[in-house]
Amino acid sequence: MAATALRPEISTIVNQIDELRPTLTAGGRDADRDRRIPQDAFDAVAATGAFSISAPTSVGGLGANTAECHAVARAIGRGDGSIAWVHGILDSGAWVVSLMDEQAQQDVWGTDKGVNSFISIVLATTSDTERVDGGYRVTGKWGYGTGSLHADWSLLGIPLKNEAGEVVDAGLALIPTSELSMEDNWFVAGMKSTASVMQIADDVFVPAHRVFPLTAAVEGGYLGGNDEQTYRTVFVPSLFMKLIGPHLGMGRAALDYVISKAESKAIAYTGYEKQADSAVFQSAIAKAAVQLDAAELVARELADRIYDGSANGTYAPYAERIEMRAKAGWVVETITTMINDLMTAHGSAGFAESAPLQRVWRDQATASRHGHTLAASGFEAYGKVLFGREDDARFVLPIV
Repeated sequence: MAATALRPEISTIVNQIDELRPTLTAGGRDADRDRRIPQDAFDAVAATGAFSISAPTSVGGLGANTAECHAVARAIGRGDGSIAWVHGILDSGAWVVSLMDEQAQQDVWGTDKGVNSFISIVLATTSDTERVDGGYRVTGKWGYGTGSLHADWSLLGIPLKNEAGEVVDAGLALIPTSELSMEDNWFVAGMKSTASVMQIADDVFVPAHRVFPLTAAVEGGYLGGNDEQTYRTVFVPSLFMKLIGPHLGMGRAALDYVISKAESKAIAYTGYEKQADSAVFQSAIAKAAVQLDAAELVARELADRIYDGSANGTYAPYAERIEMRAKAGWVVETITTMINDLMTAHGSAGFAESAPLQRVWRDQATASRHGHTLAASGFEAYGKVLFGREDDARFVLPIV
C-alpha cells in the first residue's frame, strides 16, 4: 500500500511548528508548574493553522486525513506533549462537528472567529437529559475536559431519551463553553498543562440540530454534507487514531534528547566518559530507534487503511475495527516501553525537574492510559475476534 503524501499546506504547518519547537520545549517547565499551556505558546501553534486542519475546506480548514493529522501532532509533540495532546482533542472536535447537521457547523464556524472557533470533546455520557420541545435540557459533569479552556464549544456525551423518558441511545451535545462552568480538579503526575478540568452543565438547553446520535455514527451514519474524503472514514478508529500522533512526537523527542546528550554524559561508576562509547548504550539506542520506526510504520499503515477504505466506499466491519484498535494500542504500548528504556539508558539525570526528558516520560505515560488506546482491552478483544468470538469481543469493546 503506497503511503499518501502530505499536501503542501500540511507540510507548511509542520515546518512552522518545527521552527517553534525550541520555544515549546523551553516553555514546558513553566507550563508544567502553572498547570496551563501559556497563551502565547497556544496562540503561536494556533497561528500555523494546526488546530483547524480537520475542519472542512468550505470554512477555511484543510479536511485533513489521518496521516496528515499524525504529522502535525507529531511535530507539536516533539516540542511539547501537552500541547500535542490538546491538539489531538481539538482536532477530534473539529472532525466530529464536520459530520454534524449543517446548522450546527454554521453555529460554530459561521461566526467572526470562523475556523479559529475550536471544539473540545468528551464522549462519556456522565450526565442526564430531559427531552423538551426543540431539543434537550442537559445537566451533568464531564472529565476530563482537555482543551476546554481554549475552546469556544464543547462536544459532551449525553443519554438520548424518547418521549417516555427512556434512554434509547447515546449522543454528543454541542454546547458553547460560555454556557458551562468548570471545576479545576486536574492535579496529576503527567500532562499537567493540558488543564483537563471538569466541565459542568446546569440545565443547559441544547437544540436538536446540535445533538449527534452515536449509534448511527459508529456505523457511518453521518449528518453533514461535506464531500471531502476524510468525512467518510470510520468513526471510532478515526477518533482514536487522532491520539496516536502525540505519542509519536513524544517518542521522537525522547530519542533525540538521549542521543544529543550521549557524547557529553558519562556512565556513572564505569570507565566510560561518554555514553556513546558504550556498546550496551549503543544497543539500547538502536533498539529504541527500531521500536519507534516500527510504531511509525504501523501507525501509517492504519492511517492509510482508514483513508483508503473511504476512497473505496467501504466501511470497515467490527472485526476489522477491532484489529485497528489493537494495533493502535500496540503503537502506544511500544512507545511507552521505548521511553522507559531510554530513561534507564540516559540515567538519573533524566529525572531532574530541569530535564525535558522526565516531562516527556510523565506526559506520555499519562496519555498512554487513555481508554481509547489502552493496549490491554484492544488485545483482549482482538484475541476473541481471532478465535471467532465476536460477541465476546463486543462485551469487552462494544463501541469501536
